[in-house]
Amino acid sequence: MIYRALFAVVLRRTPVEGAHRLAVLTVRAAARIPPCAAVMRRLLCARDPALRVDALGLSFPSPLGVAAGMDKDATWFEGLGLMGFGYVEVGTVTAHPQPGNPRPRLFRIPRDRALLNRMGFPNSGARELAARLRRRGGGVIVGVNVGKSMSAPIASAGVDYRASVRQLAPLCDYLVLNVSSPNTPGLRQMQATEPLRELLGEVRRELTAAAIDVPVLIKIAPDLNDEQIDAIADLALEHSLDGIVAVNTSADRSMLSAPSMIAAIKGGGISGAPLGPRALEVLRRLRRRVGDRLVLISVGGISTPEDAWERIAAGATLVQAYTGFVYGGPGWPARVNRLLARRVREAGAASVQELVGCREAGSLDGHGGTSVETGPRPPSG
Repeated sequence: MIYRALFAVVLRRTPVEGAHRLAVLTVRAAARIPPCAAVMRRLLCARDPALRVDALGLSFPSPLGVAAGMDKDATWFEGLGLMGFGYVEVGTVTAHPQPGNPRPRLFRIPRDRALLNRMGFPNSGARELAARLRRRGGGVIVGVNVGKSMSAPIASAGVDYRASVRQLAPLCDYLVLNVSSPNTPGLRQMQATEPLRELLGEVRRELTAAAIDVPVLIKIAPDLNDEQIDAIADLALEHSLDGIVAVNTSADRSMLSAPSMIAAIKGGGISGAPLGPRALEVLRRLRRRVGDRLVLISVGGISTPEDAWERIAAGATLVQAYTGFVYGGPGWPARVNRLLARRVREAGAASVQELVGCREAGSLDGHGGTSVETGPRPPSG
C-alpha cells in the first residue's frame, strides 16, 4: 500500500529513467550497509526449500529472476538478490560502450501496467561489465545477456558477439544471446534460420577455443510466427543449446487498451501485463516442441504471483520479471515467492520444480485449494 501511494503521488510523475536511478542508488546503498542487508536477507530473501530449482548446472533459490534491462551494467544485482530474486540477468551488454537511443526512451503506460522501451542497449561495454563481475561475491546467480553493438553491421555480428563472449563467458553463470530487441536496427533479422545458425556456430567456436563451459541460451521475440518459433527451437536443439528465453518486448501495440495514447512515440517495444497472453502462447508452443530437453525461461507480462505460477505450469523452469517489479514495488518478489511456496505445498510437492509443465495452473486467490494437475500425488509424509 505504501509503495502504491508513493508510485501514484511521486514516482509516476518522475521521469522513468530518473526513478530507475533512484531505485538503483537506494537498493545498492542498502545492500552495502550490513544491518540493512541483514534485514533484507531476513525479510525478503528467497530461502524456502519449496522454491529451489536445479537447472543449467546451478541451484536457484527461487525460480523468479530479474529480466535483462533492469541491471544493465551489473551495478546492483547483489541488492536485487537480497530483495527475493533467485537470480539476475544483467545487460544487455555490447562489445563496445554505447549511449543508446536519444532520451526520452522509456515511457510508462499505467492504465495497462506496461512500459514502452526504446532504450537501444545503453551500456558501458563488455570490458567494464567484466571488471565489475570479477569483483562480485558468490551470493547471487548472475546471467549475462549479450547483444549486437549498434556500430557493428549485421554481416559482422558474429565477430561482435564473440568479442563480448570472450570477455564475459568466464565470469557469468549463464550466457544469453539477445537476437530479439526491436531497438537495434536489423537485429531481429538474426532470428532467421541461417543467420542464427551462423551466430551460434561463431559463439560455440569462441567458447571451444577458450575452453569455457558455460550454459548458452537465446532470447527470442514475441512477434515471431509459429513456423519461426519451431525453426528456432529445432536450431537450439541442433546446436545443443541449454535453453531459450521467451520473450522480449513486442512491437505490436494493438495489445494496449488505448494504442492512440502513445501514437506519437515512434519505435520501441511493449513490456508488462498486455504482453502476458502472447508470452504464454510462445512458451506453450516451445514446450510442445522441445519438451524438457531445453530449459525454458519465461518472461513478459508476469505481473502477479498467478502469472508466475501459470508459466511454471505451462513448462517454464524459470521465470523473469521487469515491468511487474516496476509497478509492484520492493515487496513484490517476496510476495510472489510466498505464494509460489504455498502453492507447492498445496499440490503436495517437495519443490516447485516438480510442477514444471503440469497442465493447469489453478488459482492463487489467497483462499487455499488447488486445481493443479500433476499426475500421481506424492506421498505427504
